[in-house]
Amino acid sequence: GGSAVAAAQAQTAAPECFAVVRINGKQWKVVEGDSVVVDKIKHHWPGETLTFTDVLLCGRKDGSTMIGSPFVDGASVEVVIEQKTKGPKIFVFKKRRRKNSRRFRGFRAEVSSIRIMKLNLP
Repeated sequence: GGSAVAAAQAQTAAPECFAVVRINGKQWKVVEGDSVVVDKIKHHWPGETLTFTDVLLCGRKDGSTMIGSPFVDGASVEVVIEQKTKGPKIFVFKKRRRKNSRRFRGFRAEVSSIRIMKLNLP
């Protein structure tokens, strides 16, 4: 009945806050509980918890937004590394016409899957 509908609405409710964080030189908009696939995080292994302090912007459900210059003071994002793997294969094919010259290579970038555990906002 009604409790199932209320539970479904609670699961799909808008998150309390979000943050734009810099991870390995790229910017990601994250909320608590998100799972994000980022470029390989070196020297850390699955199960480890990391704290990123490079928070560029954070916002709350009430509409208030804090913009860093360049980072928001006192803000951090706690993540746990779920797994390290390789991304999808990218095919690189080079051909020089009329020269009987072809090169075919495959490439898979190493990636880390992380879960956003907690947003610490000021």
